[in-house]
Amino acid sequence: MAEDNTTHIEDGRERQSEAGNERRESKRGSEEAKRTESRRANLTRRAFVGGLSVVGLGAGLPALAGKVTAAGEPVHFQYFHETWSTITDNLSKVADRGYDAVWIQAPQKSDLTWSDQSGRNDPPLGYQPVDYTVFDSEFGTESELRSLISEAHDQGLEVYVDCVMNHMASGHDYDFPRFSYNDFHHDVGSIDDWSDDHQVEHGELLGLPDLAQYESSTSGYVRGELMNYMEKIADVGADGYRYDAVKHVEEKYWNDYANPKADDLGLARIGEVYDGSIDYVQGYIDTGMDAFDYPLYYVLSDAFSNGDISQLQGAGVVEQDPYHAHPFVYNHDVDSPTQYHLAHAFVLTSEGVPMIYNLYPNEILDDSAINNMVWVKKNLAGGETYWRHADSDLAVYERYNNLLVGINNGGSSRTQSVYTSWTNTTLHDYSGTAGNVTTGSDGWVDITVPSEGWVFYAPN
Repeated sequence: MAEDNTTHIEDGRERQSEAGNERRESKRGSEEAKRTESRRANLTRRAFVGGLSVVGLGAGLPALAGKVTAAGEPVHFQYFHETWSTITDNLSKVADRGYDAVWIQAPQKSDLTWSDQSGRNDPPLGYQPVDYTVFDSEFGTESELRSLISEAHDQGLEVYVDCVMNHMASGHDYDFPRFSYNDFHHDVGSIDDWSDDHQVEHGELLGLPDLAQYESSTSGYVRGELMNYMEKIADVGADGYRYDAVKHVEEKYWNDYANPKADDLGLARIGEVYDGSIDYVQGYIDTGMDAFDYPLYYVLSDAFSNGDISQLQGAGVVEQDPYHAHPFVYNHDVDSPTQYHLAHAFVLTSEGVPMIYNLYPNEILDDSAINNMVWVKKNLAGGETYWRHADSDLAVYERYNNLLVGINNGGSSRTQSVYTSWTNTTLHDYSGTAGNVTTGSDGWVDITVPSEGWVFYAPN
């Protein structure tokens, strides 16, 4: 859910400072030691080798690279702003494009209707819950939701269902079918200081009543109702949850209740931790969930708005924990960068599991360039990331022994000599914008990347 606070977005970037990291450290304890060890390993396997000498590469790269990882990685699709029946009718198309899962909006009874929207996503529906026990909503009936999920499974797609557990709808004076005044936090009101954990976790996000998972006489009851809500999502056949507004609920709730419950039900989960700090987001991942890579989004948004593309090197949660990171170009809460296709070329060839979104799903499903990128991710991407070159306009990186990517956000074509893991090997460009190239016996090759364009090289 969007957080209407420009200062907060800037604070997200500033959280990458040492002060921000220290503030979170006390809440993570021994987990920090585990992540530090992981980062040390990543530093050796994601070495920036573009500027190293041939002799140095020849001596060091085999030891760093380890085993080759098979090509082919999953891609998810955010399917919003449509009724369940419309989505159901289009799932075969989603599957045909190569996607592995869809994320749909929250299914519970909620305030706001299609007529309340001043635009397709203004505001998004499903984020003002009224009754977690009723799954008839603006999107359709519970029966239609079950049909959607059944059809998705028939098409080989998983379904992630938005799960809103932080708050209820505004305008009800804390009176709901299954909640009343004592079931909410009342000690903060609006959130004024986004660096204050207590305000963030107890405050009323956008004026929405904040459920008291803790610190109320009825908090045990509240948690029980939320566990029942998770069970109902599982019962309709979902494969995973998308947790909304994760940082607005205490970390211990995710660690002690929601994630163990998801484990018991056999469901995956992806959290929306709306923050620009890698360590801040990692703290919630460590409770047992995946997370959308907002730290990468902020860097990506700058880089692909005619910014410095070299800042992508080492950016995001995906750099240190690709197995739990979900990169994205934009979503229903944040805008896309101006160089829309370049950003997708990066997200769909990087590590992690990307979530692809468009306000109008058929618009993106019929986008030949992005369809090709999805194919590349599904068939050619794999292995550790080695950056081969990075400057303000040109980024070249290799998914080791699988895929060589060049992205140019400058106004003129660029030719660059880079080292690769292949020797005497012909590489085919799967973007359709360049010809074949052949690596030398020393592993080096010249590639040409068109202005504001991309190339995807892999062995024939």
